[in-house]
Amino acid sequence: MKKIVITGGTRGLGRGLARALLEQGHQVMVCGTGQAGVAAVTNEVGVPALVADATDRAQVQALWDEAVRRFGRVDIWINNAGVSHHRVPLWRLPEPEARTVAEVNLLGVLNGCAVAAAGMAARGGGHIWNMEGLGSDGRVVPGLGVYGATKRAVTYLTRALAKEAPDGVTAGLLSPGMVVTDLLTYGDSEAARGRASEIFAILADPVDTVAPWLARRVVTRAKNGARTGRLVRLPPKEAARVGGEVTVGW
Repeated sequence: MKKIVITGGTRGLGRGLARALLEQGHQVMVCGTGQAGVAAVTNEVGVPALVADATDRAQVQALWDEAVRRFGRVDIWINNAGVSHHRVPLWRLPEPEARTVAEVNLLGVLNGCAVAAAGMAARGGGHIWNMEGLGSDGRVVPGLGVYGATKRAVTYLTRALAKEAPDGVTAGLLSPGMVVTDLLTYGDSEAARGRASEIFAILADPVDTVAPWLARRVVTRAKNGARTGRLVRLPPKEAARVGGEVTVGW
């Protein structure tokens, strides 16, 4: 049985992972930024949850401390908290929205890595997983430049952590592929939303499909420098509808 913490675990893939890991017999604690979401995941999924903002190092530390108080240790820490933004060129993206994406997706992961690495080093070790996403491989999608830049940075940060982490602490990357959550961005025009909906219907998997698959690997592939994720290749007929073969994940 592993003791696992998931940031951003009150909705979407984080919530799905919490449920799947719990069903596999592990002890799980999550956090979210709203009291309503924290209460809901506790009551409906059955995992302890704490209100914590990943962009605040002190709140992340409080999450660690509470998990250790409950479980005695933390074996695996998953930096899952993330947000997206409206699909517009970066020069049209409002500064507050750009700042939120940068802070949650990068500073939040940095905080989680720092707190978990220090805490694990003091307690004999553990593994840190960070979530990749669109942009992690350098692929550029117009209108999602800020989001993609943060995910590219997370990949670099994780590789650096894998090389510099203290003894006993390891780090790796999770690439869930395209998942049907509120992070999917459809665009502002009716035509763009229609095209995106068609593509997502082919490419994106529901949380209930992805989470159990990923949860098994969170535990079994927790090795330094590990990178694990879903690979989706479209059949030729479906690929033609979206302009050729498309690969999602790794």
